[in-house]
Amino acid sequence: MPQGDKSKYTDKQERKADHIAEGYEKRGVSDKEAERRAWATVNKDDGGGKRPGGSGRGKDTGHPAAHKGGEKGGKAAASRTAAERSASAKKAAATRKRNAEHHTHH
Repeated sequence: MPQGDKSKYTDKQERKADHIAEGYEKRGVSDKEAERRAWATVNKDDGGGKRPGGSGRGKDTGHPAAHKGGEKGGKAAASRTAAERSASAKKAAATRKRNAEHHTHH
């Protein structure tokens, strides 16, 4: 199987890669790079193609890539003191209030 051949991937894996690529493209990543990242994520998630002959066939995974977001987000808040978090929340609330006022006057 030549490098880059997608014949061993299931329809579900292909849909998953398309969906992931769309998300990257919405955030301004180039089409080619978005596709590369999407397939890397599918491989990390599923261990490769699931059709007969694919290296990852038959192995169940815990879908690591799908669970990374919450773990990453929590670390930033956990490393800050209560006072820092409170100050940040107050600043955010003030910004939201200011933006709301700005949008209603137009």
